Amino acid sequence: MEHAHSHQHHHHKADFSHLNKAFVIGISLNLAFVVTEVTMGLMVHSLSLLSDAGHNLADVGSLALSLLAFRLLRVKSNDQFTYGYRKTSILVALFNAAVLLVSIGAIAYEAIHRFLYPEPVPGSTIALVAAIGIVINGATALFFLRDKDSDLNIRSAYLHLLSDALVSLGLVLGGIIIFYTHWYWIDSGLSILIALVIVMSTWSLLKESLRLSLDAVPREIQVEDIKNLALQIPGVKDFYHIHIWAISTSENALTAHLVFVKDLSSDEEQSIKRHLKHELEHKNIHHVTLETEREGEKPGDINC
Repeated sequence: MEHAHSHQHHHHKADFSHLNKAFVIGISLNLAFVVTEVTMGLMVHSLSLLSDAGHNLADVGSLALSLLAFRLLRVKSNDQFTYGYRKTSILVALFNAAVLLVSIGAIAYEAIHRFLYPEPVPGSTIALVAAIGIVINGATALFFLRDKDSDLNIRSAYLHLLSDALVSLGLVLGGIIIFYTHWYWIDSGLSILIALVIVMSTWSLLKESLRLSLDAVPREIQVEDIKNLALQIPGVKDFYHIHIWAISTSENALTAHLVFVKDLSSDEEQSIKRHLKHELEHKNIHHVTLETEREGEKPGDINC
């Protein structure tokens, strides 16, 4: 049996120092904006500002947990945690998605109540505060743009910040409409819109992180494709008992039985294994464990 730990080939790897800085800046700016929204929301009795503050506060928590998970990815493995703490990145993504969905209930309940009994709110204040949000969330999202496809948590942070910027844009437009028309029910309507945005931006993240936490095959990988890839290599008779799972939001592992055709030399077998592992790296599978056997022999008859 051979156990190889390979590194990514062509897949983009996240820049730790850049992302560490991005997370810290994002957390700081968004926390300051949450304080601003809560303060102004209470002063002018705007449910949309308070709802958005709750949304942004959840995102601050998400960013903080994502930063923790990102740092834990770099912690070395030990005798008790042989893969290190990589799995925390998946669990954090799942927790972040669940928290955001729970927050929708409170927002929607209050919004419906306020929709039936609207209260006067200053549209100009809502628009001004929301405009600040566009700048903060938009600028912070740009920090994660180049690394968003390298990790589920980074993609989560990017999507949340981008959706926050779009929500803030909606609040600006709503504030302007309220200012000119005095349609105060728009404040509650915007709160409901925010809840819908959270659902849309979070649902796919929740499903994917739940799948990965249950050791499902990562969505971008097809087991049949992996089997066909192995069978196309000259000298390979069969490839079965294939298990593929995510050990973090950016790293995948595979175990399988590899059957060689008869009469191959040991050097040829080693060459086939190296070639297969190389091809698997291009499929975003970095940790490969192979149980090998020769055609006509029972598993375990030979060691490799």
